[in-house]
Amino acid sequence: MKQKNIVTWAMSAIVYLGLVIGGYTVYASLDSNNDHTDTHDEAKTNGNEEKESINEQAHKDNHISQRSDGKDSGHSDHVGQLESEVVTNVNYEKGLIIIDVKDKDQNSPELETSHEKIMHLIIVSADLEDYYHLHPEEKGNGVYTLKFDLPENSYKAFVDIKPKNLAYQVSPIGLHVGKGHSELKENPLKVDTNLTKTINEKTVELNTTKLGINKDVTLSFDTKGITPEPYLGALGHVVILDNKGEKFVHVHPTSEEQTQFETKFDKPGIYKVWGEFKFDGKVNSYPFVIEVK
Repeated sequence: MKQKNIVTWAMSAIVYLGLVIGGYTVYASLDSNNDHTDTHDEAKTNGNEEKESINEQAHKDNHISQRSDGKDSGHSDHVGQLESEVVTNVNYEKGLIIIDVKDKDQNSPELETSHEKIMHLIIVSADLEDYYHLHPEEKGNGVYTLKFDLPENSYKAFVDIKPKNLAYQVSPIGLHVGKGHSELKENPLKVDTNLTKTINEKTVELNTTKLGINKDVTLSFDTKGITPEPYLGALGHVVILDNKGEKFVHVHPTSEEQTQFETKFDKPGIYKVWGEFKFDGKVNSYPFVIEVK
């Protein structure tokens, strides 16, 4: 009898031990799969965050400094070298500006709001005399339109957008309105000897730190004691183009209280600067021509 109890106990112990080992094996297998899934998900998340971070930097570079030479745009030659994942086209038909925005799969990318608008469209004439800052509205399927009468001329359009999770570089797009207008490859801009301009009885003076290559440059706009009204979430905006109309930068103030902007120039040359400020409900664009040596 005693021997039978011992055998029964031993068999029970073996069964119990088998259940423990089997259960642990199943748990370890599930935990391993969870670890793999978590690692995969984390890697995927980190990849998306990294891509978004890179795109954010590329977009920031477009707005803070100097770029857009037709091949890619950004801050300077050593920044913002990502290949654009978004293609933009601009057309003009009988007083209607039409912009088509598609990714490489011909899908319509989602655009994020930047300074109160999902799209900033900068159009300048080929001779850099006429300047327009517009905001087309979405019509669906990646199409944006705006009714606007453009005089007959040759223009360059810059579609300034922020596609969500996609790399994008602003590039000049040729636009012809009417016939007999050819693009100018270089404009004989004359450097301003007087950096004080008056428009609609409101005077603005441009002061700069020393203009040099690959160094921080501060552009300060003296509005002569009159604080500009908020415009697109800021006290003002600045757009800079080189004399070929290729290098593009859309700059915003360094603070909410000052009409002061920072940028960089990667090459010497003559540049045209437009400072946009709102007074009495009207936006004035003040043009200045400077030389960087």
